[in-house]
Amino acid sequence: MTIHQTKETLDYIHSDLWGPSCVPSKGNGSRYMLTFIDDFSRKVWAYFLKEKSEAFKVFKEWTTLLENQTGKKIKRLRTDNGLEFCNHQFDEFCKAEGIARHKTMVNTPQQNGVAERMNNTLLERARCMLSNASFGKEFWAEPISTGCYLVNRSPNTSIECKTPEEVWSGKPADYSNFRVFGCPAYVHVNEGKLEARAKNDIFVGYPMNVKGYKVWCLTSSKFLISRDVTFDESTMLKSKDVVLKPTIMENEKIDKKVEFEVSVQQNDKEEAIPHEDAYPEEQEVEKQPYLLAR
Repeated sequence: MTIHQTKETLDYIHSDLWGPSCVPSKGNGSRYMLTFIDDFSRKVWAYFLKEKSEAFKVFKEWTTLLENQTGKKIKRLRTDNGLEFCNHQFDEFCKAEGIARHKTMVNTPQQNGVAERMNNTLLERARCMLSNASFGKEFWAEPISTGCYLVNRSPNTSIECKTPEEVWSGKPADYSNFRVFGCPAYVHVNEGKLEARAKNDIFVGYPMNVKGYKVWCLTSSKFLISRDVTFDESTMLKSKDVVLKPTIMENEKIDKKVEFEVSVQQNDKEEAIPHEDAYPEEQEVEKQPYLLAR
């Protein structure tokens, strides 16, 4: 594996396409994931495509956006030899923009190790979040997007345990809006004087370029974006069809637990006491410790 000693952002970009997914994603029906990783900062961008042929269009738009925002130019691009990267449009665009192409050998994905490992990392996190939230596979794009958001704000050993967001922007990462994926989220609304002031939804991530939260609405079965949201991270929704109930107070839990244990103990001891008509002498011996215990 080659180690690239890049000196600044956009010097070297790794990219890979994953898919197709076994089911289209909820919302826009995407079946592919296209990732870009900046070698210097290790920041990752993830885009979701319906068809592999959209890869060039997304790369072109992403290149224009990044170069305009940073004032820098992409110098080198590493990909595999997939047809989504090796076509006339892609080659001509890179030539016109002065982007050097680095391609892997056939059947050697380790030569594109940075992008391959990142895709595996995102998929592993997505599986965990889907399982924890009891979501179906059709929601696969949401935990991957959330995983990308978290990776960019997590320490990375390749950049001396700094966060990609810090190296990319020069500012420390902000953790104030971190929430548990799949937790109940109550979106504040004002739909009438006698209507409820909140909707019972589920938190599913962070929308791109929007200062807010993305939630899945249980009543309308749609994605919503809102900034006025209250989260209940102590309770995890185990099924999207289950109606969430208010959390029981701790003292109520303790009272019920004590009442249950006392009831079980009394039932056990009552079954252990012989009948009064049988063994009268032994009965008095057995009843005495029981009375003392009480």
